[in-house]
Amino acid sequence: MENYIHQVNISKGGVPKLPVGSVYVAKGGLVGDKQKNKKYHGGPERAVCLLSMEIIEQLQQEGHPVKPGSTGENITMCYSDYASLTVGDRLQLGEHVVVEITSYTTPCKTIIQSFADGYFSRISQKIYPGNSRLYAKVIQEGWIQKADLIHKI
Repeated sequence: MENYIHQVNISKGGVPKLPVGSVYVAKGGLVGDKQKNKKYHGGPERAVCLLSMEIIEQLQQEGHPVKPGSTGENITMCYSDYASLTVGDRLQLGEHVVVEITSYTTPCKTIIQSFADGYFSRISQKIYPGNSRLYAKVIQEGWIQKADLIHKI
């Protein structure tokens, strides 16, 4: 099964992040994407936020109104072994972009609307390992778009 980008998402600050056709990924993150709280989001070590479409679909089956971009991820990816990704892993996105996973994100109340019961900790790595969003730094800049292949390198 091939791994690929399901959707690329940006916002002027906050959530939801909305889909774009293609975007340039720079060292500081996706061009045009902003974060409201720079203390916890953004910066070189948290330049890109990733989440698996498989996790979103699982949450939807549990009755949550989550959808791609609603939890603030920049890249919604179809990745068959997402739960195995860990800090230090590198991914090639499309032909040129390379990112390195730097941390698991800590869910906060700004994404509460994505959860039917308000339980945003449902995507906490500590409570539900393998269900967390991932932060990554940009190793190699370039353009990405929907349907670009993803390879672990």
